Amino acid sequence: MEKFEKLHGIAAPMPLVNIDTDMIIPKVFLKSIQRTGFGANLFDEMRFNRDGTEIPDFVLNKPQYRDAEILIAGDNFGCGSSREHAPWAIADFGIKCIVSTSFADIFFNNSFKNGILPIVLPQEQVDILMADAEKGANARMTVDLEAQEITTSDGTTIAFEVDAFKKHCLLNGLDDIGLTMEKAEAIDAFEAKASAARPWV
Repeated sequence: MEKFEKLHGIAAPMPLVNIDTDMIIPKVFLKSIQRTGFGANLFDEMRFNRDGTEIPDFVLNKPQYRDAEILIAGDNFGCGSSREHAPWAIADFGIKCIVSTSFADIFFNNSFKNGILPIVLPQEQVDILMADAEKGANARMTVDLEAQEITTSDGTTIAFEVDAFKKHCLLNGLDDIGLTMEKAEAIDAFEAKASAARPWV
């Protein structure tokens, strides 16, 4: 998993509330257990008409937000089913950080495991970031995970909280497999000892 340390990028404003996982990646596209390839269908029903043409008014179709890496979202983001394809699609599209007043628990935890930083802030602070994001591509934000701060394009700094263990995992690019591999020497030693004690197993 790619390390998340400091992100300086375009933030897209998406003030809709209750964006569920079926809106993030519709079930018709859940045809693979690979983590890649889902970005093309992120927010598919909001991004595209039935004939496949883009809906110009959708925020990620606007020229200034096509390369957005930060999403400023409405309340209760990621609700609905527990599909891990939702954070896969978001990460594959290139979004690395989502800010909202609240997230569904399963989506929130799945995001960390897929290299995405979900940040929970009070409504008044989300409103500040939303207004900054609405300025377009020239208004780039900085998300500093080590310092736990977001800096807007005009220099306003907003502190955020993050679980220490989840922070460690993101800073070091550790998913569940990576965490296990950190203990590889201890696992090998245990296996060697167990084999010596019970060679018939």
